[in-house]
Amino acid sequence: MELRPYQSEAKAAIFEEWDKGVLKTLLVLPTGCGKTIVFAKVAEDCVRRGDRVLILAHRGELLDQAADKIAKTTKLGCATEKAGQSCLGSWFRIVVGSVQTLMREKRLGQFPAGYFNTIIIDEAHHCISDSYRKILDHFDGARVLGVTATPDRGDMQNLGQVFDSLAYEYTLPKAIKGGYLSPIKALTIPLKLDLSGVAMQSGDFKAGDIATALDPYLYQIADEMGKYCKDRKTVVFLPLVRTSQKFRDILIEKGFRAAEVNGESKDRAEVLEAFDRGDHNVLCNSMLLTEGWDCPSVDCIVVLRPTKVRSLYSQMVGRGTRLHPGKEHLLLLDFLWHTERHELCHPADLICTDREVAQKMTENMEEACGCPMDIEEAENKASKDVIAEREEALAKQLAEMKNRKKKLVDPLQYEMSIQAEDLSSYVPAFGWEMAPPTDRQKAALEKQGILPDQIDNAGKAAKLLDRLDMRRREGLSSPKQIRCLEKYGFQHVGTWQKEDAKNMIDRIAAMGWRGAPPGIDPRNYTP
Repeated sequence: MELRPYQSEAKAAIFEEWDKGVLKTLLVLPTGCGKTIVFAKVAEDCVRRGDRVLILAHRGELLDQAADKIAKTTKLGCATEKAGQSCLGSWFRIVVGSVQTLMREKRLGQFPAGYFNTIIIDEAHHCISDSYRKILDHFDGARVLGVTATPDRGDMQNLGQVFDSLAYEYTLPKAIKGGYLSPIKALTIPLKLDLSGVAMQSGDFKAGDIATALDPYLYQIADEMGKYCKDRKTVVFLPLVRTSQKFRDILIEKGFRAAEVNGESKDRAEVLEAFDRGDHNVLCNSMLLTEGWDCPSVDCIVVLRPTKVRSLYSQMVGRGTRLHPGKEHLLLLDFLWHTERHELCHPADLICTDREVAQKMTENMEEACGCPMDIEEAENKASKDVIAEREEALAKQLAEMKNRKKKLVDPLQYEMSIQAEDLSSYVPAFGWEMAPPTDRQKAALEKQGILPDQIDNAGKAAKLLDRLDMRRREGLSSPKQIRCLEKYGFQHVGTWQKEDAKNMIDRIAAMGWRGAPPGIDPRNYTP
């Protein structure tokens, strides 16, 4: 099987991390971008090197899916370590293993610490739990790859407790632009649902309380779905099985061909096949279909299980992002949840890495209630709005910085001048990034004209030094030139070429440093 360009890049990046001594690394691919294929090919290469590979997952469906994909893409067989099945004594070099089985002391004790050379963790956002950590601690010399679809930096910070680097990340916007995933249009429904009384449990909203809060609105929600979903293939996520079954009955009353599946459904496979065929046009479930199930023809997702966990939200929406003939886009229904907490996930969280931009995008979409909005276009507008607000709010602060009598440039002034949104919104994720800047980093920054005192972590210092190096190679203006010219009122000198900045400084010097040369308005001047 020939890998897509980004899949080849991902595979190469993983081995680069391992080869340079980073034992635990992450791969982030959106749902529908073939993460199983990538790690199947990684496993194949590891076997060629003589390794024994363990693929860990927390659900049987994921283990079966991994074994099936490995067989189809590499022609390699897999042994299984789950319940009554054991891989010990098998000649297969790849093992698919259940976390719940392997975490048991007796089971784990049967394996020498060096038994597996490589461990691949599917749905790696689960691996901060004790059960995964116990297995990783036992095989502490193995190279580890975690694979996840989570887009959230908060999750990444948690994963930073386990992993040492991010080998490769392919974002949802890139996947949509590349034509590998369906465009998403989000529609905010003007139905206000009150969640202010819902309690928290294990870091998220309590499912039972959500169900109670949701109950009075189910008929209204069905009416709203009647306006937008009649001609679509829809999956609805609900908090409890009884709520899912109740909502299915309401939808049938309203004329939908609705079905419901849950963990206890004896006819689950038949219902899913019937939905795939088109016998049903709505499928209700209580969080059963978040992982390990694909139906590319799904073109509408309704999230009636509000959550603050972005990896979970991403998994729900990801059930509808795959491409399918005749499918123009995925419609995502977003309700006006009223809650005292502000961390509730919205469509903005699928695409925005900056929290402020996500909040602005959510506000904009709520103002445009009832009108579907392409999430990329909405993110672009929100980003521009936030940048404009930031520039206005920082204008006074920057003016003060420019007037200070010091030779070095404040990092904030520099980031704003070169329009580096990724630097100004940077949040460290992994352990080394969160450490204070090293003396060597501080000295290097100071040598290049940046005041290091305002940089509080090594990750930010590293990114800033990389950017300085890249700009030097591209012949762009230096921090000292930026400070000098912006003191005279010139704007965004960071976008100038170094030679243009030098020429303007020479002209100002020739005028005795009294101001901009005659005939030049520094506020509007561009070289």
